[in-house]
Amino acid sequence: MKISRRDFLRLSALGLGSALITACGMDEALLTPDPTAQPTHTHLPPTQVPPLATATSPSEVLHSMGFDAFEGKVNTYQDEQYLYVESDGMPNHPLMIGIKSWQQQVPLPQFYTGNNAWRILLNPVIADNPVSVKTNLYRGAIALAANGVPIFNALNNRGDDAYLAGELDEYGGHSGRADDYHYHVAPLHLQDIVGVNSPIAFALDGFPIYGATEPDGSPMMTLDEFNGHFDANGLYHYHGTNTYPYINGGMRGIVTVQNEQIEPQPRTQPIRPHLQPLKGAIITDFQELGNESYSLEYQIDGKKAYVNYCVSGNTYTFEFLDLAGNRTIETYNRKG
Repeated sequence: MKISRRDFLRLSALGLGSALITACGMDEALLTPDPTAQPTHTHLPPTQVPPLATATSPSEVLHSMGFDAFEGKVNTYQDEQYLYVESDGMPNHPLMIGIKSWQQQVPLPQFYTGNNAWRILLNPVIADNPVSVKTNLYRGAIALAANGVPIFNALNNRGDDAYLAGELDEYGGHSGRADDYHYHVAPLHLQDIVGVNSPIAFALDGFPIYGATEPDGSPMMTLDEFNGHFDANGLYHYHGTNTYPYINGGMRGIVTVQNEQIEPQPRTQPIRPHLQPLKGAIITDFQELGNESYSLEYQIDGKKAYVNYCVSGNTYTFEFLDLAGNRTIETYNRKG
């Protein structure tokens, strides 16, 4: 694969070495790097993201569910029980920037497809004994955003508010131990994309999650302890808010809970060992370079370091450029 001179200069400025450029299918010999070049953001708009799979039967309620706003990035099909949602879990907004408590994980495309797709109940049922996220559901997702990104409990697996702990980026997300990007707060920015009359997400009990207003644009009604309420027609829905619990505060509908997480839900497959928090690190930039290549910049005491990485088939190549300028290359292969 050949890349433009502009992209090559960007890669060079970010410190990507020959080994990583070769692993990503880029031809280093075509161009001469310019050491004075400055990196620029190249986030891909939704129209440039290819479909992950072919939906076999679009949902009749797709428009009202909000997923159609991300057609081509999110695919859906359904049976009598579920709406199945396929995605790679990578949103079309800047990632990771602003995180002050970083576990050294990075966003990687996930395989939420086929038998590993998300399942949204089409006919949710109110539970006699709702499950609260204050005391349960510390593992796995509790909702799915309209852009195909999972949403976890606002409390991390230690029971701390992930937002207040500085673990989240400007959009309320970060990468977990499987390098899987997910939110821990409501993606309220999606309301501007899907419209006020469509949900920004769905809880895994099947009830919709709307933004900061009611679906008709009127002010939000009084919320219960689960961040939801019944509407005038007796139908239940949740809301996203700027204060805890930020998203659905539990499962007002019937769900199956096993080992502190809702089942069924997709599985992530780590391709490398999970890492430990890097003391003092602040993530200051993240760039999508195309061809499934990425660069994350972080700073410690004002000094910059990078994690550059790419995906080529089942091979994942990481280049670590530390504060002293030392470069380390690691390669992993996805199983299965």
